Amino acid sequence: MTGSKRFDNYIGGEWVTATEYSTNINPSDLSDVIGEYAKADVAQVQTAIDAARAAFPAWSTSGIQARSDALDKVGSEILARKQELGTLLAREEGKTLPEAIGEVSRAGNIFKFFAGECLRLSGDYLPSVRPGVHVEVTREALGVVGLITPWNFPIAIPAWKIAPALAYGNCVVFKPADLVPGCAWALAEIIARAGFPAGVFNLVMGSGRVVGDAIVNSPKVDGISFTGSVSVGRQIAISCVSRQAKVQLEMGGKNPQVILDDADLKQAVELAVQSAFYSTGQRCTASSRLIVTAGIHDKFVEAMAERMRSIKVGHALQAGIDIGPVVSRAQLDQDLGYIDIARNEGARLVAGGSLVTCDTEGYFLAPALFADSTADMRISREEVFGPVANIIKVADYEAALAMANDTEFGLSAGIATTSLKYANHFKRHSQAGMVMVNLPTAGVDYHVPFGGRKGSSYGSREQGRYAQEFYTVVKTSYIGS
Repeated sequence: MTGSKRFDNYIGGEWVTATEYSTNINPSDLSDVIGEYAKADVAQVQTAIDAARAAFPAWSTSGIQARSDALDKVGSEILARKQELGTLLAREEGKTLPEAIGEVSRAGNIFKFFAGECLRLSGDYLPSVRPGVHVEVTREALGVVGLITPWNFPIAIPAWKIAPALAYGNCVVFKPADLVPGCAWALAEIIARAGFPAGVFNLVMGSGRVVGDAIVNSPKVDGISFTGSVSVGRQIAISCVSRQAKVQLEMGGKNPQVILDDADLKQAVELAVQSAFYSTGQRCTASSRLIVTAGIHDKFVEAMAERMRSIKVGHALQAGIDIGPVVSRAQLDQDLGYIDIARNEGARLVAGGSLVTCDTEGYFLAPALFADSTADMRISREEVFGPVANIIKVADYEAALAMANDTEFGLSAGIATTSLKYANHFKRHSQAGMVMVNLPTAGVDYHVPFGGRKGSSYGSREQGRYAQEFYTVVKTSYIGS
C-alpha cells in the first residue's frame, strides 16, 4: 500500500489533509490499489459546515446565470471524461465498464438538467381575497444541506443530490460512502474548478459513525438527504425531526416483478434477468421477487435457468462481461449467507449461487435463482442487495398483485403482460412509487421523480423538477396597494 496516491478532503475552497486515510481496493482485482482517501474527523466536519454557513447568504441570493454556467461546466466536463471516469467507477465499485460509463453519462446530464432549472425558477402571483392586495408565492434555498450517499451508484446519486442543491442556492456538505470515495473525489475536483465560491461545496470523506453523525446532528445543517440502509435512515429521521431539520430518505426495496400467463416469455425472462442480476443486483430498484402465475410458471423457470447459463461473470473492465464482482468481502458474505438461508428454508436452487474463479482475485459470485419459495421465507421478505432472486408461484393476477404489495417496502414494481387491462390495473393498485410495464424494475430517467412508498422512502421525491420540494422552502408575501 506504500506509495499510493493520497486524496484529500475539500473544505472551504481548499484541499485539506487528514491524520488518517483509507485504502480504496478494486473488487475485481484485490491487488489493484486505487488510492488512499482522507478520513475526516469531527473538527474538519465542523469546519466544512461553518464554511458552508458562511457562504450561504451570498450564494443563495446570487445571480441565476452564474449558477447555471457553473453547473453546466460541471456537466460538460463529466461527459467529456466519461470513459476515464467510467473506468474509475468500474475499478472501485465493480460495475461493468459499459454500465459504469452509462452512470457517468447520467451524472453529467443531471448537472446539465439542473443548469437549466436555475433559469426556470417559478412561483405564483395571485389576487388576494381582499381588495387591493396581491399575493406572491416564491421559493428560497433551504440553507446548508448534508448529503450522504451510498456505494452502489458512486457518481450518479451524488450528482442527483449535489446538482439540485446548488441549483436552488444551497450550500453543500457532502459525505460519500466510505467504500467508494474515488468517484466522489473526482466529482469534487471537477466542482472545485467550475466557479463556485469557496464554502458553497465541501467534501468530507470518512465513516458514517464519525462524519455522518457529525453532519446529521449539527444544528447548523438545515436538511439531510440520505440514501442507504433502512436502519441508518430511521436513525437519521429521528435525529433530524428532534431538531426540526428537513429530512429526505431513500432506503431499501424488495421489489416485485410480476410475470402473467399472457406475457411474452422471451421478453419476460430478459427483463427479469436485467431487474434481478445486472449491476450485480446491487440496486435498490432491483427485483429479487419474481412473482409468476401458474400457467407460465414452469416454462418461465426453465427459460430463466437456460438464460442464466449464458451470463458471464468476471473483471468489470473485461470486454464481454455481463456482471462484475460483488463490491466487498462483507457484501459477498451477506449474499452467501442469504443463499444458505434460502436453501435451509426449503427453496430450490435453480441456477448459480457459487463463487466464480477468474484470472484475478476478486469477489465473484454466479447469480443465484431459487424456485419453490413462499412468501413467508426470509428470501422473500428481506433485501439481499446482491445477485440473488427467487420465484414465487401464484394462481392468477389477483394473487400476484396481493403478493407484490405484501412487503414493508414500496420503491419499484414491474409487470410483464400483453393485457392493457392488467397493466392499467397494476399501475393504479401497485403500492410502489415507480411502476414498470414490460420493463425492468431497475432503470429510471434523471428528469422525472424518483422515490417510493412505505418503508422505502421518507420525505419528498428526488430528481427532476420535484427535487425543489426538498431543496427549497416556500415563502408567501402579501402586497398592499
